[in-house]
Amino acid sequence: MATAAEDTEYIEGPLLAEGLLEKRRYQLKLAETAAEDHTLVCLPTGLGKTAVSLLVTAERLADRGGKALLLAPTKPLVQQHAAFYREALTLADDEVVVFTGAVRPDDRAALWEDASVVCATPQVVENDLVGNRVSLRPVTHLTVDECHRATGDYAYNYIAERYHEDAAKPLVTAMSASPGGDKEEILTVCDNLGLREVAVMTEADADVDEYTHHTDVEWERVELPEAVIDIRDNLNEVITERLTKLKELGVTTSTDPNMSQSQLNAIRAKLQELINNDDSSGYKGMSAHAEIMKLRRAVELVETQSVESVRRYFERQREDAKSSGASKASQRFVSEPRVQAAMRKATAFDDLHPKFRRTRILLAQTLGIEGGERVIVFTESRDTAESLTAFLGEHFETRRFVGQGDKDGSDGMTQTEQKETLDAFRSGEFEVLVSTSVAEEGLDVPDVDLVLFYEPVPKGIRSIQRKGRTGRASDGRVVVLLAEDTRDEAFFWMSRNEEKRMEEELRKLKSIEGEIEAEIAQADLGSFAEAPPEGSEESEHTAEDEAESGEAEPPDSGGGESNDGNQAETSGDTAEVAPDTDSNGGDAAEPAEDADRQVGLTDFAAEADGTDTDEAGTVATAAPEGETVEIVADQRELDSHIARDLSMRDGVETRLETLAVGDYVLSDRVVVERKAVEDFLETLVGGDRSMFEQVGAAARHYGRPVVIIEGEGLYERRNVHPNAIRGAVASLAVDFGASVLRTTDTDETADLLEVIATREQETDDRSVSVHGEKGGKTLAEKQEYVVSAVAEVGPVTARALLEHFGSVEAVMSADEEALQAVDGVGDVTAERIRDVTGTTYADSS
Repeated sequence: MATAAEDTEYIEGPLLAEGLLEKRRYQLKLAETAAEDHTLVCLPTGLGKTAVSLLVTAERLADRGGKALLLAPTKPLVQQHAAFYREALTLADDEVVVFTGAVRPDDRAALWEDASVVCATPQVVENDLVGNRVSLRPVTHLTVDECHRATGDYAYNYIAERYHEDAAKPLVTAMSASPGGDKEEILTVCDNLGLREVAVMTEADADVDEYTHHTDVEWERVELPEAVIDIRDNLNEVITERLTKLKELGVTTSTDPNMSQSQLNAIRAKLQELINNDDSSGYKGMSAHAEIMKLRRAVELVETQSVESVRRYFERQREDAKSSGASKASQRFVSEPRVQAAMRKATAFDDLHPKFRRTRILLAQTLGIEGGERVIVFTESRDTAESLTAFLGEHFETRRFVGQGDKDGSDGMTQTEQKETLDAFRSGEFEVLVSTSVAEEGLDVPDVDLVLFYEPVPKGIRSIQRKGRTGRASDGRVVVLLAEDTRDEAFFWMSRNEEKRMEEELRKLKSIEGEIEAEIAQADLGSFAEAPPEGSEESEHTAEDEAESGEAEPPDSGGGESNDGNQAETSGDTAEVAPDTDSNGGDAAEPAEDADRQVGLTDFAAEADGTDTDEAGTVATAAPEGETVEIVADQRELDSHIARDLSMRDGVETRLETLAVGDYVLSDRVVVERKAVEDFLETLVGGDRSMFEQVGAAARHYGRPVVIIEGEGLYERRNVHPNAIRGAVASLAVDFGASVLRTTDTDETADLLEVIATREQETDDRSVSVHGEKGGKTLAEKQEYVVSAVAEVGPVTARALLEHFGSVEAVMSADEEALQAVDGVGDVTAERIRDVTGTTYADSS
């Protein structure tokens, strides 16, 4: 480990810039542990976790060569780490590179080859690994910042698994000030990242204490004015009424508008059971549930944020309700008289929310009376951030700091704007930073005199992260505003209890590190659990280096940025009762028959020249040992994780491209269009013909188009007549020549893709060829499209009409009797066609 001379206060060592890193004993101790094995490093915010990782990186690069990879969840944090590494290491600046979605995929591939240190968002690295653009084999040190995110399906987990499998000399250092709310969460993080050691320092440690300062936390209660309470009460009355309807369905026993989110989730689960049991009341209940979620969001905004926030929310709901395809829940929400009354009261409200007034007073005390220099105001809502910035800007030098993208009509900030704002705040160009959650995690925000929570946050981890913005260089102050008798109260207790639990767990973790490590060692850590510690002779890979491939695609999916805009609604809108697309009515859904599950399978399995399957009757086999098959996936399919799953399989090589045709290309003749059951059904009830256009394009450019319908409940999930579903499946098979296959989930879809690709490339010796463009429709397709759009008939009926009458003009001018002479056109369809083509135009605007 790099050491410092006894007579200097700076750390010296290979690759370390001279006179830059202050010698801190606790950092050296942590780095020494982390250099020996895969380690979880726990250190309070502001005490230099990144310096610990940098010391390990410098040693690894100096001793073992290769390159280092540092992952961080947000783009600003990635940029910050890269700037620190360039300053603290003696490497040339261009050897420390940044990978975010702002860097073109082709440029990333080139940069990877020559870089010594790569700082990246996990989504970009995940995409490049799935696309076979980069190899982790030469990476000798992986740093995972804010590692508490390594739960569920987050990209950290996939990258760690690939790293332990692919790297020749792996070493992982995971860092967090708050790794989890309890022992089980911490063990989960260790499991997912393949960690075997835990190194903890708390503020109680003597080595740490001299670098920490006291932070006071004050809770200030504010009382809502009557006008705000009236708006809330109007909305709560409607919630109670909707819950009463759900109570009548037997899915809840409570009508309390303040019931917890977990209770609402339980109600939704019971409604889904009704739908699964073919009880139509489940659909109506689900729609009511969706409306309740919208109402609760409005209540939360008016209680805990501002009247301006709820006013903007109402306006967005109005616009949504006017849009085509708007849900019944959205339409009922804006048309409900009591909601409209609340809207009018919000519009008429011209006073300040008490939190606004209290925020201004606290800032005046800190920056004026007490002579402070900097304040950060955190809020959950981007609307509130914008309103606060404008309001506080009348009295103080104020700027906002929000995430990228455009959420709910609110412009975000570009990466450049974020960097410029933080640089200006650090240099003292303005006094007040109003930020959403994007500034919570790890950003090198300068020490501030006051951190103001506009509202409590329900997660202890986030509370700790926010508080870490103060008390770094001097004693700090934290104030949390709490609206009395509102959801703020619940969030306050949730956060406080979880934070205390986390602090206690860290203390326990500190005292029983050996016990935790023993538990980790005994756990099943997957394929890398039994690997000996890196550095021993056993751990060195002796196999020849794998060939590194280059072609991948996708842009970053947002850089893993925290969702800092208006909180998403847990909405059940998609479960609305769908109109019956079959004229025979809405008979009860029937179970799918075997014939319906695999349309065209035999035809697909046969050879292109019409012969049967091979002599053994084998439709497909696994790839021969040592050989690989290639699967090209459209980058938009990354959300399903199918490509990610395939990239982990032996004998499969994935490539990402922006495909013009299909979702997966498996050979020069096979292209796959994948549709989840819900998406497939939506095309039948929503009038969207894009699925048939997509399959038509696939059929024009590939000899064997395949449609995979993925998921359970094709005949039960929506109120669609089974014959309408069968008709759509038949159309795909007969009219478009597509093989229609069914899978139960993404895992089975991945299995099927591998089997087909193996048969095509290994058994039939076919190559992968990406070709074809969607291009313009043929004249016949355009004519069919016009006719099908007029009366919302399918492509088969449109084709029959054109074949009978000879032209679009003749179809449009035919009377109802003539139209009914065509197969598939009844009196209802004929009447619809005449209504559209023969009725005088009336401008609805």
